[in-house]
Parts: sequence; C-alpha cells; structure tokens
Amino acid sequence: MDNFELLINLIIIGLLVPTIIYAYRLNKNLSILRQNQNSLAKLIQSLNEATIKAEHSIPKLKSATESTSGELKEVVDNAKTLKDDLMFINERADNLADRLENVIHNGRQVQDKANTTDSSATSPKVSQPQPSTSSTNLDRSEAELELLKALRAIK
Repeated sequence: MDNFELLINLIIIGLLVPTIIYAYRLNKNLSILRQNQNSLAKLIQSLNEATIKAEHSIPKLKSATESTSGELKEVVDNAKTLKDDLMFINERADNLADRLENVIHNGRQVQDKANTTDSSATSPKVSQPQPSTSSTNLDRSEAELELLKALRAIK
C-alpha cells in the first residue's frame, strides 16, 4: 500500500502544481483588474460629467438655432421681396426697351418718308447729302443701338 499511497500523492502533487500556477496567474490578473477598476471609475465619472454638460447645452443650442433660423427666415423673405422687385423692374425695362425700339423704328420710317418726299418734290438734280446731317444721324443710330444692347444686356 505504500506504493499505492505514494503513487496517489505523486499524482496529487502533479495536479497541484498546475493548479498553483493557474491560481497565481489568476491572482495577478485580478490585481491588475482591481488597479484598472479605479481608472475605469474615473473614466465613467468623466463620461457622466460630459453627458451632464451636453444635456445642459442642448436647450442653449436649441434657442440659438431658433433665433438664427428666425433671422435667416427674415433674410430669405427680404431676398424674395427684392427678387420680385428686380423681376418687376426687369419686365418694365424690357417693355421700355421694346417701346424705345418701336419709337426709333417708327422715327426712321417717318424720316425715310420725309427724305423720300423731299427728294421727289425738289428738282431732279442729284443733291448730295450734307455731311454734318448724315454723320449726326449715323452717330445717333449707333448710339441708339448701343443703348438697346445695354438695355438687353441688363436682362
């Protein structure tokens, strides 16, 4: 029996050695966890403080957003009003440009008719146009064309 007891004691010793090593490692990991528990508690406390600050900031942010959105709405409404005014002015300018173009066209037709009747009523001699009158008419028609182009460019 002595051999049998010795064998059992050796087996128990053989099993106790890994158990002791495992217990030592477990104890070491638990001590590391206890040390990190303090830093984890500090981290949780910091997170709670940040959450509380964020909750207190939300109403301020909402009020700032509402006031800013109100101001922005006023600016947008003013811009819409200005847009409508500009569209009205643009339409008026278009109508004025069309009327001006019609007046110029009608004036040229009347001038051409007057020149035609004047030349047929005068003697059959070929008369040369006066240089100052024709250059003035050309300058005037060029100026009128430039004015029309400028008015259309404004559109």
